[in-house]
Order: sequence, then structure tokens, then C-alpha cells
Amino acid sequence: MKNIRHFLDLNKINSQEIRKILDLSKSYKQGITSGLDILKGKTLSLIFEKPSTRTRVSFEIAMHQLGGNVSILEQEKTHLGRGETIPDTARVLSRYIDIIVYRTDSALKLYELAKYSNVPVINGLNDDSHPCQLLADIMTFEENLGMIQDKTVTWCGDFNNVCKSWVQAADIFNFNLHLACPKELIGKKGMISIKKSKNIKIFESALDATKKSDCIMTDTWFSMGQKVSQEKRKILQNFQVTNKLLNVAKEKSIFMHCLPAHRGEEIENDILEHPKSVVWDEAENRLHTQKAVLTWCLK
Repeated sequence: MKNIRHFLDLNKINSQEIRKILDLSKSYKQGITSGLDILKGKTLSLIFEKPSTRTRVSFEIAMHQLGGNVSILEQEKTHLGRGETIPDTARVLSRYIDIIVYRTDSALKLYELAKYSNVPVINGLNDDSHPCQLLADIMTFEENLGMIQDKTVTWCGDFNNVCKSWVQAADIFNFNLHLACPKELIGKKGMISIKKSKNIKIFESALDATKKSDCIMTDTWFSMGQKVSQEKRKILQNFQVTNKLLNVAKEKSIFMHCLPAHRGEEIENDILEHPKSVVWDEAENRLHTQKAVLTWCLK
């Protein structure tokens, strides 16, 4: 049986391979590697059970720029989730296409699809992780501040899927991760994963977590499919990213947000336009990292 390169979670991939993907991402962005027609004749299937803007568009454009084709499958227009099992879907699609990006709620469904697929499967987001976003985040960090090793990143806000991928990344890249998250939102499972790392520290104060930080990162307080809760909003109100937080971080620090942003909620109204914000570069880098992931999986 052929060796299949899935991209499911950062902690499932050798750190040297992750670094190769990042290096290729930078090469694509700088034009050192064109990628023209490198995936000619290959077809990518995008399966989305959750809404997507950046992930969907960046993968679609990335595949076209590499010379490949794209087939978009939306849950309500397919038999997936309406009687056809995930193993059967994986077996059938493997006969038609060359690679799959799967965005779903459950990590178990993602891993089940990969188990029965004869082509590479890429994690396009689930409730437990978002590794494609992390690649773009780390690429953006290193463009501005050099290698992330031994630097300090502060996460403010909800302990969501992107935050969980940052937890995975802390030991892989050997940087300090300060979590300004309410412990009641981290939960027992999250605490277990955090305690395994020597590089992660939890803070009750966002201000304390941000002092001398190289990067401040946040995300929406209510992930896709989550019901807006006034109780959760109240718990998180002291973890909003403000101008004051950016001012106590290092002078040359940066701010990132994986978008979409909700001004006046997880960030103050003008934070995306702050001089330390590199949010738009971060969004652009989704394209370059997606190209690198597709290439890594198929070549």
C-alpha cells in the first residue's frame, strides 16, 4: 500500500516536515518557487460541513495556481451525513480525486475519513484543531520577528480550536505560550494537554500574560455553530485585546487574529488597524501555506 501523507494535526507530523512546509510557503510567497503546473492533472475535493471564507478560497486559488482542479462538496448537496457513511464516502472519492480538504465539527470524523481514504486528507478545521491556520500564523510571526523558537506568544480569549493548535505548536517549535484564558473554559481535557508542556503557562490576568510578549493572538469568542451565550461573554470580558494590552507587550511585538473579527467583543474597535497589527498579512499567508501543504501531501 502506498504511503499517504495526511495533514491532520501538527502533533502527528515530524517537526522537520512541518519546517519544510513553512520553508516552501515562504518560497512560494517570495516567488523563488513558482509551483506552476506542479499539480497539473490533480483534483482537490473540498468538503465543508461548516461555513468557510479564507480556508475555502485560499485552497481553491492555491490548487488553481498549482495547475490543479477543484471540486467543492457541500454537505446539504451530497449524501454525506444523509445515509452514506464516512468510510464509504472516503472509498468512493478516492477513486475520483487526488486529495481532500475536510472541514467538520468532529475530529473523530476527520480521522475516520483519513483512515479509509486512499488519498491524502487535510484538516480544514474541526472543533479540536485548525493546523492550517497555525502554519499561516507561524509564517507571519517569523516574517516579522524571526524564528519563533524561544519567543513568547500570548493567547487572549476562548480556549477554542485555534488555541488548541497553538498548544500543540508550543513544544514542536519550542516557544513560550502564555494563555490568558478562563480556566472554566479550558476544562479538564485542556488542562491535561497543557500540563504535558514545559512551555505553557496559564494567566488569570490578560495584562500579566501580555507583558514582554512578542505576539498577542486572539480569535472570536463564539466559534461556528456555537450558541451566543451572555454567560460566556461575561466570563471573557476581561480577556478582550485592547490598546492597553498592545502597549505593555514588547515594543516590536505584533498582533494577529485569524478572522473573522468581532469589533467591540474579543477586540477593541480599532485593534485591526493598530500599527502592531499584521492581520492582513496573516490572512494572505493562508494562500501560501495552503499551496505548500498541497504540494507536501502530493509530492
